[in-house]
Amino acid sequence: MAPRNKEQEAEVLQWISDVLGEKLPPGAYEDVLKDGVVLCKLVNKLAPGSVKKIQERGTNFQLMENIQRFQAAIKKYGVPEEEIFQTADLFERRNIPQVTLCLYSLGRTTQKHPEFNGPHLGPKMADKNERNFSEEQLRAHHGELNLQMGFNKGASQAGAGSFGNTRHM
Repeated sequence: MAPRNKEQEAEVLQWISDVLGEKLPPGAYEDVLKDGVVLCKLVNKLAPGSVKKIQERGTNFQLMENIQRFQAAIKKYGVPEEEIFQTADLFERRNIPQVTLCLYSLGRTTQKHPEFNGPHLGPKMADKNERNFSEEQLRAHHGELNLQMGFNKGASQAGAGSFGNTRHM
């Protein structure tokens, strides 16, 4: 498990506060996010109507459902599945750095949505850099010999007497 980064956690909380346009409840990073209410409000701000029902209070199971609804919504929003944390990572504090990674990924994914004009989190996404080569440029490469074609300046394994022999100790 990666070590926690307090600066990144503070940056994530500030980003969430800026997107929501409201002050977050006081407390530790994981305590603010634990019940999933803030996360559900966040994803509803990014993509209105993503989470239909938010449990403000209730049993642990009901609060964990908030996190699961958030996860389903961000998956639909475009966050890669491998960057989404497990419910227990947050609710049981098993892997808080994974939660931070997921929220950074969500912040980055907002850049793909032109309808969102709020603040972004994390580095700018790369622009597409498509290249078009002519047939002549592509054919020019066919005349080259590389090491995978068996040309290695005459070097070979001939005379290496170790093949097939046992190792003497």
